Amino acid sequence: MDPLFNITDSPTVPTNSTNGTEYWNQFVQPAWRIALWALAYSSIVIVSVVGNVTVIWIIMAHKRMRTVTNYFLLNLAFAEASMSAFNTVINFTYAVHNEWYFGLIYCRFHNFFPVAAVFASIYSMTAIALDRYMAIIHPLQQRMSSTETKVVVGVIWVLALLLALPQYYYSNTDQLPDRVVCYIDWPEYSLLDFKKMYYVCVAILIYFLPLLVMGCAYLVVGLTLWASEIPGDSSDRYKEQLTAKRKVVKMMITVVCTFALCWLPYHVYFLLHQFFPEMFEERFIQQVYLGIMWLAMSSTMYNPIIYCCLNDRWRTTWSSKR
Repeated sequence: MDPLFNITDSPTVPTNSTNGTEYWNQFVQPAWRIALWALAYSSIVIVSVVGNVTVIWIIMAHKRMRTVTNYFLLNLAFAEASMSAFNTVINFTYAVHNEWYFGLIYCRFHNFFPVAAVFASIYSMTAIALDRYMAIIHPLQQRMSSTETKVVVGVIWVLALLLALPQYYYSNTDQLPDRVVCYIDWPEYSLLDFKKMYYVCVAILIYFLPLLVMGCAYLVVGLTLWASEIPGDSSDRYKEQLTAKRKVVKMMITVVCTFALCWLPYHVYFLLHQFFPEMFEERFIQQVYLGIMWLAMSSTMYNPIIYCCLNDRWRTTWSSKR
């Protein structure tokens, strides 16, 4: 079971019987269970696509919303809506029976795009954290311009695509006696476990490293903002600015913590699989996988709700849209 949205790492799943070696599908499950999982996964797609497309529309249609932070939120919304629309249902369909219906080209895209989208998502959050750090800790330094922000977004996507490229290059489909599977045919080297090394690097680059950077940035920012007592004789403008900064930081900390909590079980799961593969041969592991995958993919639907609940400007603009 390969991480980042593939359910098998081998084109064959043999078992022994009295007639010799047979092929079997351990992932078949009853219709009622499939229906429940289908309802759970469909809810992610509907809420995520509607919410994130609304975020994109609000930023694009309202000039006052085109700030540095919101440009990165626009990129975040695009990555999450795209991953939800193009991968969630397909991944669920494949996971319920481990049978691939969508051809080689989409198999490659299915393994390639989520890595790029998650990278773009978390580094958009990281860019916001660093921008907030510079704005609050070094307020006299010049902020990024709109053009510079777009360049940073472009660089994020280039790096994301490069990181995901091995998943595209080594993806393949294979016809078993009873079904087609989509898998990643990793190369084998005598002195190098390329697959294990790649997945450990992916985990570090798209989860642990950016979370460490954001944690340090928001820790310093939080201590600075909440240690700043509002003097009794301060102007109303000063109070409003400080309150607004606190609200933005609180909103982004909530976004980051939600992402971290949703994806932690998934990264723990696939790292354990790389080092203890024998633990993942039990039949119940499919239900564990579907639950962990649902939690990870659900991260794409929470951000619009967080923006609306924790930010007055977003809530006002959202209300005026309706």
